[in-house]
Amino acid sequence: MFTVLLKFAENRAKAPDFMEGHKAWIKQGFDDGVFLMVGSLQPNMGGAILAHGMTRDALETFVNADPFVVEGIVDAEILEITPARVDPQLEFLMA
Repeated sequence: MFTVLLKFAENRAKAPDFMEGHKAWIKQGFDDGVFLMVGSLQPNMGGAILAHGMTRDALETFVNADPFVVEGIVDAEILEITPARVDPQLEFLMA
């Protein structure tokens, strides 16, 4: 599983211009069954995503296609997590 951090970067002011494309990219992540959660980093620092079911290389390719990444609105960092123990509700992450 992965945590993706999307921290605001130099072109942050361009975010409104690319918001619809970014939202479509997020929708695709959920539609593909890869995204588990998307939320905001506080205070107003960008966003974070929990993802699974995809290789790191495939996730990097997908993240690099986000219009916010392409336009330099955010810098993306992908953290890979190997779950060792989970709540029963998250057992699917152990597969």
